Amino acid sequence: MCGIVGCVARNPVNQDLYDALTVLQHRGQDAAGIMTCDRDRLHLRKDNGLVRDVFETRHMLRLKGTMGIGHVRYPTAGCASSAESQPFFVNSPFGIALAHNGNLTNSDALKQALFLQDMRHINTESDSEILLNVFAHELQALGRIRIGFEDIFTAVGRVHERCHGAYAAVAMIAGYGLVGFRDPNGIRPLVYGHRRSADGDDEYMLASESVALDVLGFDLIGDVAPGEAVVIDMQGGIQKHQCAQSPRHSPCMFEFVYFARPDSIIDDISVYKARLRMGDALAQKILREWQDEDIDVVIPIPDTSRTAAVQLAHHLDVKYREGFIKNRYIGRTFIMPGQKLRRKSVRQKLNAIDLEFRGKNVLLVDDSIVRGTTSQQIIQMARDAGAKRVCFASAAPPVRYPNVYGIDMPSVHELVGHDRDEEQIRQEIGADRLVYQDLDDIIDAVRRGNPQVRRFDTSCFSGEYVTGDVTPEYLDEVSVRRSDAARELEAEEEGVNGMHNAS
Repeated sequence: MCGIVGCVARNPVNQDLYDALTVLQHRGQDAAGIMTCDRDRLHLRKDNGLVRDVFETRHMLRLKGTMGIGHVRYPTAGCASSAESQPFFVNSPFGIALAHNGNLTNSDALKQALFLQDMRHINTESDSEILLNVFAHELQALGRIRIGFEDIFTAVGRVHERCHGAYAAVAMIAGYGLVGFRDPNGIRPLVYGHRRSADGDDEYMLASESVALDVLGFDLIGDVAPGEAVVIDMQGGIQKHQCAQSPRHSPCMFEFVYFARPDSIIDDISVYKARLRMGDALAQKILREWQDEDIDVVIPIPDTSRTAAVQLAHHLDVKYREGFIKNRYIGRTFIMPGQKLRRKSVRQKLNAIDLEFRGKNVLLVDDSIVRGTTSQQIIQMARDAGAKRVCFASAAPPVRYPNVYGIDMPSVHELVGHDRDEEQIRQEIGADRLVYQDLDDIIDAVRRGNPQVRRFDTSCFSGEYVTGDVTPEYLDEVSVRRSDAARELEAEEEGVNGMHNAS
């Protein structure tokens, strides 16, 4: 999962890009990067780390120009090396930089075709570099010395023909402008907005979530539609065009469950209101199935589950309390390499307020259960704090399958929901009682925000992959690549390389 942003303005954009990336930091805490364009000269700064650590004053001063793109990353393909940080850049044709959120499912075949047919070299393991080179090749194949809107739309259309999977991308063409495009299923989000400068000039921003536009004073125009491209030239001209043959809107359900900020609007759906409705539906299920359960207090596991938990407590007519205090300087845990590191980080991340647990029947609410190791530890923390009985509610259905569209979930064999029924999961995490949201209910909770969206990617819950090209062999490869053993080996190699570089 990543966050992307692009901006065209009349004044320097470095500060706007930096501020937007800090707002999108929840989408990626592994690495950050910004590339700007000053007339025909490009400037780049990227490295591993949080936005605030990657960009110092000396870096910001060098990021000159009135157009630029930025990226924050979780590693979903490739390794955690700074060489994989984005944006990526190719100098032919014209000079093109690209930042990408998602995951290509045919990256191996594309990489081979780029080398054998397009005569392009891929220097990293990142599928984002592959996407950039496909786009650059298709633009170059048009044979234009100067390009216009229609040329870019043609190139994006050919990208759609060649690239499978999930991709929301912002590309910057030196001396020309910005391009934002989204895969034909619209799995990953991308929005754009407009702002009037103090001098009355038109300025535009593209971003993964609308909250980045809000904070910087841009008015939301709308979402980049599935298969659509939006092109903004350096003079402030803007055009959009549907570039895919058969787009079918299928946004990722996990954006609404977990990743997106609650104050964002994605595909014309308020994430906050969708999570409220998730709480409504989960409360109704508990009232139907737990009539014999005496719950004293509802406690959310911060932060993402709060919205659903508040609504759930309201419907159950039970006290809502904040029982865990979160250390905000610890990153998300289910992506961290290695169980030992994850277990250590959970204890550092959360601390229980004993008086909210002591002698009480507690209902803990989380947005989802992925590995189950975090849930297991939190339930034990509640018991250690004196809880008499600990029930657990998930605002999402059981996660039984890997996500292959840009969320770096673990190997399928490390998912607590894989090949276990709900009673077995309850025993594994140590809860006295466990309830999951029904898939139909969560789909309804999100769709009610925009009935025009007829399908969602629910693959991690249902095992149905909307692109139709995910084979058992591909899933086996993903499983091997995402296993704890592979992650720990990768972390060790990075440590060795880091020592070599330091010496």
